[in-house]
Amino acid sequence: MAFRELLIAFIVILISAKTLGELMERIKQPAVLGELLAGVLVGTSVLGWVKPEHTLELLAEIGIVLLLFEIGLETDLKEMLRVGRDSLMVAVAGVAVPFLLGYFAMILMGGSNLVAVFVGATLTATSIGITAKVLSDLRKLGTVEAKIIIGAAVADDILGLVILALVASLAEAGTVSLTTIVAALMKGVGFLVAAILIGNLLVHPLIRIVDLMRGRGILFLGALIFALTLAYLADLAGSAFIIGAFAAGITLARTDRKKIIEERLQPVVDVFAPIFFVMVGIQVNISILNPLNPTNIPILIIALVITVMAVVGKLVSGYVIPKRRANRLAIGIGMMPRGEVGLIFAQLGRATGLFSHEIFSALVVVVMVTTFLAPPLLKVVLGR
Repeated sequence: MAFRELLIAFIVILISAKTLGELMERIKQPAVLGELLAGVLVGTSVLGWVKPEHTLELLAEIGIVLLLFEIGLETDLKEMLRVGRDSLMVAVAGVAVPFLLGYFAMILMGGSNLVAVFVGATLTATSIGITAKVLSDLRKLGTVEAKIIIGAAVADDILGLVILALVASLAEAGTVSLTTIVAALMKGVGFLVAAILIGNLLVHPLIRIVDLMRGRGILFLGALIFALTLAYLADLAGSAFIIGAFAAGITLARTDRKKIIEERLQPVVDVFAPIFFVMVGIQVNISILNPLNPTNIPILIIALVITVMAVVGKLVSGYVIPKRRANRLAIGIGMMPRGEVGLIFAQLGRATGLFSHEIFSALVVVVMVTTFLAPPLLKVVLGR
């Protein structure tokens, strides 16, 4: 991608994201919904102004790292641990129920056992980035519901790594070993715990070193380097890089420099985070939603069945905790969007040759519907 093309794409993404984001806020909807719609509009299925180029995808990844770093800064670790049991219950239910519903739905529709496993695995995903952005837009990150959702989404991410390792192993060898399961689980859980513990030991000496330096913006740059380093180490350890960025935010949130770092981080997030959501929208091909095209009918039937399973599976997860503790419907809706995480699972199934064109396209529709449905529903439920 030539630099001139990158500049044009960058301009188009920012203008469309901010314009539609503003429009959504004017009609009392989360801005992230406008950013997702901007991606659909400027993407290849409508105007064709921006293509999913590798360079833009890398910028989008930086955006989600920065967003999760910001969410971590706004998260109180003690409060998160206080609702930890509820978060874990929601995460486990949010993985198990959609998996079983997706698996049996595919079996009943004539799918093979392996295809059914892959479809079920795809439905377990939760896009922490989209839900976190909605909660941030609604200024609800301090609520009990938000703490449970964020905690559950992080746990869901770790469980997602385990499931991704399992289905990848299934696709390659047709078998899954206990070693594979344990290794994937240890990578996800182990890194998050280790990052927070080691980060707490290192962060205060690092801040003292930063205080001795006199260059402009040293505190913010030091915090940013800390977050990017933990993200890199998480990826290197076989975990998700967003878990590293989230851990960095949680660690720095316990220092007396939290507010300063937050204030300086927000404008940077405002530039890069919309790229991520626009790129998610760009991957949507709305032509497969046209019921007048006869070739789309099998796709839409499969998509309808799986979408119902996907929505119900995540809604159920919110109801595993007692009613007195939180708004259970809001939690279930918060776990609903699949976003880029669901697309990763779907693309793995296509790359391995397990998914036919119809099943892959149907799963893309499921990801689209759950991703676009969650923000306005969460707004309505939390708004009450």
